[in-house]
Amino acid sequence: MRVLHIGKFYPPYPGGIERATAELCAALGARGVRTAVLAHAPPGTRHARRETREGVEIVLAACHGQLVYAPLSPGFPRLLARMLREFDPDLLHLHVPNISALSALLLPSARRRPWIVHWHADIPVDAHRRTLRVAYRAYRPWEQALLARADAIIATSQPYLDSSAALAPWRDKVRVVPLGIADAHTGKRDSASWPMSGLRILAVGRLSHYKGFDVLLRALAQVPEASLILVGDGECANDLRSLALELQLTERVKFAGFVTDEILATLYSSADLLCLPSLERSEAFGVVLLEAMRAGLPVIASGVRGSGIGYVVRDGATGLLVPPGNVDLLAQALHALRDDPARRQRMGSAGRQRWREEFTLNRATERMLALYRDVLQAARGKAAPIA
Repeated sequence: MRVLHIGKFYPPYPGGIERATAELCAALGARGVRTAVLAHAPPGTRHARRETREGVEIVLAACHGQLVYAPLSPGFPRLLARMLREFDPDLLHLHVPNISALSALLLPSARRRPWIVHWHADIPVDAHRRTLRVAYRAYRPWEQALLARADAIIATSQPYLDSSAALAPWRDKVRVVPLGIADAHTGKRDSASWPMSGLRILAVGRLSHYKGFDVLLRALAQVPEASLILVGDGECANDLRSLALELQLTERVKFAGFVTDEILATLYSSADLLCLPSLERSEAFGVVLLEAMRAGLPVIASGVRGSGIGYVVRDGATGLLVPPGNVDLLAQALHALRDDPARRQRMGSAGRQRWREEFTLNRATERMLALYRDVLQAARGKAAPIA
């Protein structure tokens, strides 16, 4: 079986979806599936790149920048046509949202093959960015055409599927396949990394508006004897640093930027809890929640309605869910776990057990292989001549 994944970005470009996709591709290869990936190089890259990593053939198209989060890559369709010819996949696996994936609609060599659309998130038309809402009006007909053509669609959780207006017309061909992540070496505990003693809070993600890190900073101001390490970078970085200064938190907050996997593992091992204070359904799943659960950490997260967060986190068992954007209730949750180490331990252990049962890479890979086989068998049935 040969499968071509068409994605937006690919590691080392940072992002939970990117990491989970790369791990899945390597795991599929280890199970005998010949796997290739076509994605974009980091914005500002003028030339395409080609490499093989962990048995996965990777082609990264030149990317001249981004417009409303969409990679600008005019050479992408040409590279896709070339990979279809040279790699000759049995199946296409399209990861969306990704405007370049729409080029599959225009290529006869793509339309002749079965494909799966992996729906990682809706376009957030209710987001605060007006340009995104306007751009979606032009994108939506193409998005719906992609879904109409798909042989199967993957949603990462049942709650997200139930709340997605874009997926509503196609529910009969949607399969829920949660993301999964591989086991990892435990990092060394290193309390010296933290700005001060007391409760050690870890937050990981792109420093964007929808992540709600400004809400976390305001809540932290109400919780003495607690410090925060914020891992990631993004367009809100300067605003968040200014807010930390305004709230007199500079001695309790460390902006770590992007870090290596080894450093991140150390931070997970040294933290007391992970906080994911997202504001919108743009946070469709939250791979960082799986990383925290794998490390045995309790989590505090926003109970974003229609997101998969509430599916991943069992409120009161593996962590606490609070209303998105509510500073006072987030502060109360931080207080509650700061003052109850035994509860943190119980939640962390329950979270690790839930990861083992539901969200391992092995579980995700087996589910994906079953879907691949179903789609290919159905496609062969359609192609078989009528007796």
